[in-house]
Amino acid sequence: MLTLLEGQAGGGRRERLCAALREAVRSGQARLGERLPSSRDLAQDLGLSRVTVEAAYAQLETEGYVRRRVGQGSFVAIDMGASAAPAMRRVPTRAAPLATDLLSLRGQRMVDTGGCAEPERPRAFVAGSPDLQAFPTELWRQLTQRRLRGDASALMFYGDPQGLPALREAIAHYLTQSRGVRCSAAQVLVLTSSQQALQLLSATLLDEGDAVWMEDPGYAGARTAFVASGARLVDMALDEQGATIDPSRPSPRLIYLTPSHQFPTGRAMSLARRLAFLAHARACGAWLIEDDYDSEFLYDHQPTPALQGLDEQGRVVYIGTFSKSLFPSVRLAYMVLPEALVAPLVTARTTYDGHPAQLMQAVAADFMVQGHFAAHLRLMRQLYRGRRDALLQALHTQLPWAEPLDSRGGLQMAVRLPPGSEARLTRAAAQRGIATPSLGELYHTAPRNEGWRLGFAALTPQAIDAAVSTLSALSQRSARSASPPPPPSTQA
Repeated sequence: MLTLLEGQAGGGRRERLCAALREAVRSGQARLGERLPSSRDLAQDLGLSRVTVEAAYAQLETEGYVRRRVGQGSFVAIDMGASAAPAMRRVPTRAAPLATDLLSLRGQRMVDTGGCAEPERPRAFVAGSPDLQAFPTELWRQLTQRRLRGDASALMFYGDPQGLPALREAIAHYLTQSRGVRCSAAQVLVLTSSQQALQLLSATLLDEGDAVWMEDPGYAGARTAFVASGARLVDMALDEQGATIDPSRPSPRLIYLTPSHQFPTGRAMSLARRLAFLAHARACGAWLIEDDYDSEFLYDHQPTPALQGLDEQGRVVYIGTFSKSLFPSVRLAYMVLPEALVAPLVTARTTYDGHPAQLMQAVAADFMVQGHFAAHLRLMRQLYRGRRDALLQALHTQLPWAEPLDSRGGLQMAVRLPPGSEARLTRAAAQRGIATPSLGELYHTAPRNEGWRLGFAALTPQAIDAAVSTLSALSQRSARSASPPPPPSTQA
């Protein structure tokens, strides 16, 4: 019994003794009807108090392992092997399941996509990270405390699954003024992330085998959501006007677009192409998903009005997020839904997580209504534009062979690399602690461009220059090691 007690980890002395006695019964060391040591003897053998042993015996009697008789002692009350035998005879045995047998087909598809992992800290050149040092943290704290000094109990209870009305009003007003979206607060559905929006749309609008048209290259998170739902992805190549329409493709149930700032190339879709997609969606009864993931950060041009603002038929679902404009852990995003989809998607949303955190929604609403959001965006656009310029300059002077694809906005810049260099340079950069997210892996069927997506928004100009300098040194070292040795000398 002493060795069993020594093998038990965690818990207090009583818990460890109970675990040891259970194991003795389960393993057959203590058999049915066998008399256990008296509490006095066992306490002495194990160096425990008698109170501890008595408490352990009482617990095991409650659980059915032990039967105690006054004046006679404590006895094992169950034969674990015999008790399990009838059940074992009724249930046919089979081999341990393989890993692939543990999940549903949908679950296995989801796992096979590799998921959507996000970086846990900003560093060069993690893609899409905002500058959290520039966020007005003290102001956010004051707004939070003000809300908590008010009717805090109301914010601690369950909330509206469509989202806090004040935040939906603020979002609708902001989108109408800044993006040309035509909507009311009644059409806004507040979520925790744009990825949740894509998962919700996939679950409610797609059946197994439905065709989804997607830009190629395109956003991997959308591809993950659609593949997990069992959809057939139909890739749309890009031209100078944006994603292309090919009537010979299978008729789509959904069309996923990033028209204002194509992910990852950065180009904007022309007005003619936008109207063509709206007409095609209307003709085939498809839904258009407009992912406006970083429209707040365009530096050289006014942002193109949202595709949703051109929609006269109620075919466009508009997605936006606060992860880039505020901070990632705010966990707030939104959809603007056609009126016909509002009720069903709000209901479906309740099966996911009910609603976002009430307090965070209330603070975000105050931040917007009081004008802080607009002021913060103006400051960030100015800050990020300077960092975009610093990256362009560093690339021009130190990595002239890394060609920016489009740099009009966003928090990252796609650059094209010479063929055959991406994997080698990425490995070398990782060894120096520099992230260089792949551009090439976002191409599915279109001709693959090797390259990187370099996030610059969270880096100072000095950090950008130093990181590009490191990449330049690594590329020179890699080129020297890859070059063929000089021919042997012909001199005697």
